Amino acid sequence: MAADTLFRRITDYANRADPYPLYAELREHAVARQDDGSYLVGTYHDISALLHDPRISSDRRNRTRADDIQIEPGLPGFIELDDPEHERLRNIAMRPFGPPHSPRRIDAMHDEITTIVKELIGRLRGRDRVDLVEDFAYPLPVTVICRLLGVPREDEPRFHIWTEAAIAGVDPTPDSNPAERQRASLAARSAMGQYLGELADSRRGKPADNMLSAFVNDPGPEGSFTRPELMGTAVLLLIAGHETTVNLITNGILTLLRHPDALKLLRREPALMPRAVEELLRYEPPVHLLPQRTALTDAEVAGVTIPKGAPLILVLASGNRDPQRFRDSDRFDPTRRDNPHFGFGGGVHSCFGAPLARIEAQIALTELVRRLEGPYLLEDPPPYRQSPVLRGPRHLQLKIAGIGV
Repeated sequence: MAADTLFRRITDYANRADPYPLYAELREHAVARQDDGSYLVGTYHDISALLHDPRISSDRRNRTRADDIQIEPGLPGFIELDDPEHERLRNIAMRPFGPPHSPRRIDAMHDEITTIVKELIGRLRGRDRVDLVEDFAYPLPVTVICRLLGVPREDEPRFHIWTEAAIAGVDPTPDSNPAERQRASLAARSAMGQYLGELADSRRGKPADNMLSAFVNDPGPEGSFTRPELMGTAVLLLIAGHETTVNLITNGILTLLRHPDALKLLRREPALMPRAVEELLRYEPPVHLLPQRTALTDAEVAGVTIPKGAPLILVLASGNRDPQRFRDSDRFDPTRRDNPHFGFGGGVHSCFGAPLARIEAQIALTELVRRLEGPYLLEDPPPYRQSPVLRGPRHLQLKIAGIGV
């Protein structure tokens, strides 16, 4: 088939369960211009170079097509901005989250995350069927990020509906109604931002050990967020802080059940789990595409000229399977050592929540592997979520013999 239809085929829901043959086709071209004027990049070294290239923008306002520059008014998320705006907002957000100002924040959550994981697994006792997404993989990270931000527990459920609508706004599926998706996404993000902004306002002058309180009570060298910046950043952290981890955990169990030898190995040697999580981030990453990059100038990539203002789509999951970089790239190897994957992106926009996602996945998968007795898939492939960007099962139905201690 023609290379200029690759994006259409990759985003076609019919290929959601297994897009990897299409990624292999993309790598044969390295860069493929699409029939809508966008450019797909699928090889490891080209993606790596572009992630670090200052000529490539994350700000959609730099695109030349009018339908590409609709951005949410008043709620800037630093993931869609360039430096210096991006750096300033990211540094303010990082201050209560990690080093150098808060170096022990994530490590200090280890015991709390372990407790949440054990509670969720304990609720499965007495059942012979579970939906790993609804019963475990979704509630774990949303609970963790809400507690990190300081969201009251009784308000946690409302974020499920908001985040589903917000994520649909970045779904690049061809032939869908972008205006309708944009409106629903903006409404959800606005409602979430308003809630989080009001919650942060209520913490002003009342310091507490959570990020929203720190945002309004502990300004750093870069100053404080404006209220719209705080709202946009809090929304970004809440969405990014749990949606990707849901996919990482669910894809992880799905992959291990498809590779019983790896599952047995991790049961025998749980100390290998950190390395296994890195391999899962390469082999079945939670984020497959970065669809919102733009060339600031004409840029040549693999002999193809990307025109200034053209949409650029980095297919991270394709780079992760590039045989020019990874030996046996289509093989899942939980003992793999040389593994500089794109599971958390790269460059200045690399995921700053990576340490939290790693620790959640390591704890969650270690406990699930240890305590789920006789698990097997009731449906394979499972039903997948609509999004080709945040790719993962919508449900993962398992039959289990029991829950171990």
